[in-house]
Amino acid sequence: MEWCKGCVFSNKVRILDTTLRDGEQAPGIDFTVEQKVRIANQLVKLGVDVIEAGFPASSEGDFIATKKILEEVGDKTEVIGLARANKNDIDKVIEAGLSSIHIFIATSEIHMKYKLKMTREEVLDRIYESVSYAKSHGLIVEFSPEDATRSDEDFLLTAIKTAIQAGADRINIPDTVGVMTPFTFYDLVKKVVNVVGDKIVSVHCHNDFGLATANSIAGVAAGARQVHVTVNGIGERAGNASLEEVVMALKKLMHYDLNIKTWLLYETSKLVSELSGIPIPYFKAIVGENAFGHEAGIHVHGVIENPATYEPISPEEVGNFRRLALGKHSGIHGLKKILEDQGIHLDDNKLRIVLMEIKKKAESGEKISAEDARNIAIKLLNS
Repeated sequence: MEWCKGCVFSNKVRILDTTLRDGEQAPGIDFTVEQKVRIANQLVKLGVDVIEAGFPASSEGDFIATKKILEEVGDKTEVIGLARANKNDIDKVIEAGLSSIHIFIATSEIHMKYKLKMTREEVLDRIYESVSYAKSHGLIVEFSPEDATRSDEDFLLTAIKTAIQAGADRINIPDTVGVMTPFTFYDLVKKVVNVVGDKIVSVHCHNDFGLATANSIAGVAAGARQVHVTVNGIGERAGNASLEEVVMALKKLMHYDLNIKTWLLYETSKLVSELSGIPIPYFKAIVGENAFGHEAGIHVHGVIENPATYEPISPEEVGNFRRLALGKHSGIHGLKKILEDQGIHLDDNKLRIVLMEIKKKAESGEKISAEDARNIAIKLLNS
């Protein structure tokens, strides 16, 4: 299948999911081949544009998993493999049968000096050689200057121009250690967009300062038309930009066009959490258990009358659920709704008695469930 190489859509943003590559690089996450295939199928169902299936040269298991994912979903979506800027890594991607490759090499002084032990000239030569080699084998090439956001800007732009001259189809700007702010990242991506012409620019943001989602949407605002994300934001250190957060911010706040079926976000999040063994944070935006939770009486009253009073998006839109909780901040409207959902109807006087009992228990540190409220109400009715 031939995938769009360089066309830029005015309002269309592509989602490249790297849960199975960058997400799996987090300590403690090791998916089996079967689990990777299961997640890949879910990502296709969700509607992602590109799946980064793995790093074929990193291990035999990753090579096998990448091949298997390609066999399973390669006719439904673009599958891409990661490679360092060397012939051996590129050959492994070719051997795996992929038609798209993500080539990277660092361009920051600290990486070139201490990790690569290469000069600027050597890095530029390696970029040209590796991209040219991949293109000579008919691959669609996405090139990443690793640690782009800590690179000398002039050298970074020279590296990008070198990759384009060698035939790169897309340019990705990684904020490898998450040091950008939305303002500085916007400015950088804008400069890159001006350099690459009609090529698609991607952004790949890490969350070391909690800014991965904000930086990703700033990059899109600056002209990037593809975003690298992971489900639940899993990844090395503080993780990657969260798929669910980036998607909903782009769709609802910035009105971009995406292929994602948003009502499958919660389902996808739960699957990755289950298979990775990494719980979804309780207060996680979009997919957390409390993302649509309400306890305070004023809030619950508003939500019962019109959910839009305290919910900027509906839980159904992302496949999540509204949860009305009980505690010391609860009000009569929320209690009434919770009890009526269980078939118990009380007048206002009895509701106030039940509410007083609930608040008394909550203030002593007890967690109050809907079933607890039901039992208190039944006890009152029986007495």
